[in-house]
Amino acid sequence: MYVAVKGGEKAIEASYEALARQRRGDIALAELSIAQIREQLSLSVARVMSEGALYDPELAALAIKQASGDLIEAIFLLRAYRTTLQRFGSTLAIDSASMHVERRISATFKDLPGGQILGATYDYTQRLLDFSLAAEAQGACDGQATNEVIAPESVNGELQNTSPSALDFLNAEGLIEAENKPEGDPAPPDLTREPLQFPAPRPLRLQTLARADEGFLLSLAYSTQRGYARNHPFAGEIRYGKVALEFVPEELGFAIQIGEVALTECQMVNQFVGSKTEPPCFTRGYGLSFGHNERKAMAMALVDRALRAPELDEEVVAPAQMEEFVLAHGDNVEASGFVQHLKLPHYVDFQAELNLVRGLRERMLAQKEGATDE
Repeated sequence: MYVAVKGGEKAIEASYEALARQRRGDIALAELSIAQIREQLSLSVARVMSEGALYDPELAALAIKQASGDLIEAIFLLRAYRTTLQRFGSTLAIDSASMHVERRISATFKDLPGGQILGATYDYTQRLLDFSLAAEAQGACDGQATNEVIAPESVNGELQNTSPSALDFLNAEGLIEAENKPEGDPAPPDLTREPLQFPAPRPLRLQTLARADEGFLLSLAYSTQRGYARNHPFAGEIRYGKVALEFVPEELGFAIQIGEVALTECQMVNQFVGSKTEPPCFTRGYGLSFGHNERKAMAMALVDRALRAPELDEEVVAPAQMEEFVLAHGDNVEASGFVQHLKLPHYVDFQAELNLVRGLRERMLAQKEGATDE
C-alpha cells in the first residue's frame, strides 16, 4: 500500500510539472502578464469575479492565468481564496442611480432622462474576424506603437454620467409593481455563510443567481422566451459603470467611501395580467453582475422573474420557474466537481456493479434454459 501511495505521489508531481509547461506554452513567446489579462480580457475577468463572488480584478486575472484560461477553474480558485479572507463588516447598500455610467441603454424607452449611452459594445459589430488586430499585435511585439484609445470624458478623474432609473416614470404612474423595503428592513441572508434552503427568499435567490453559471442561466432565460414560462420581457434598462462603496466604521459612526466597483445592472419589464388581489401591471426581473457582463445580468433578470411565479399566483409549469431545480443546479463549481469526480478511481464501485450485472445475467439465462427444458 505504501509503494502505491509513493508511486501516486510521483505521478502527481509529474502532472504538476506537465501542467506548468502547458500553461507556459512556447517559451520563445513573451509570457502573458496579469496586467494584460486584467486590461485586455476584462470580460473574462468580470465573469470570474461575479461567479467567484469576489471583486478583485487582479486576483481574477491571476486565476485566469493559473487556470490556462479555463474560466470555471479560475472561478473555483477565486472562491477557494475567498474563504481565507477575514470579514470586517458590510458596506451600505449601493445606489445604482448614482452610478458613473459608461453605458446605458433601454429597449423600451427611446427618450431617456440623461439619454442613451451606447458606450463599448459588440452589439453593432458584424461578427467578422478583424485581421488588423493580428497585425497590431505583431507591431507591438516589434516595438511599434499601436492605435491610441481615447479615454471617456471625465472631470477631476471621475466619470460624470449619472442618471436615474429609466423605470421611474412607470413607477410614478403606478404601472409597475413598487419596490418596497420589507418591514423592518432586515439584513438579507448570506449565501456564503448559510446553506441554501427551500423555499428561498428573493434576496437569497438573487445571490445564488449572481454566482450561477452564465451558460446555465442563459439557457434557462432562452427557454422562457420560447414559451416555457409565462414571460414576455422588455429590457427596461441596462447600465454599466462604477458605483461608490461606503462603509460605516464603528469608531466614526458615519459613512466613508472606501472604493468603487464596476457593475452591470439590468431591469427587465414583464407583462402581468393581474391576480385576484393585484390589478394588471408590469412586473420586474432584476440582474446584477460584477464588471461589464450584460449577457449574465440579462439572463439573471429573466430567470429572477420566472422564479417569482408563486408569489404572483402564476402556475409553475416550466423548468425556469422551478426554484429548487434552478438554484440547486446552477453553480458551476459544484456541477464541475460532481461531473469531474467521475475521473477519479471508482474501481471498487465498478467491480461491485460488474458482479451484480453478471449475476443477473446468469439468473436470466438459467431461467430461459429452465423454460426451454419444460
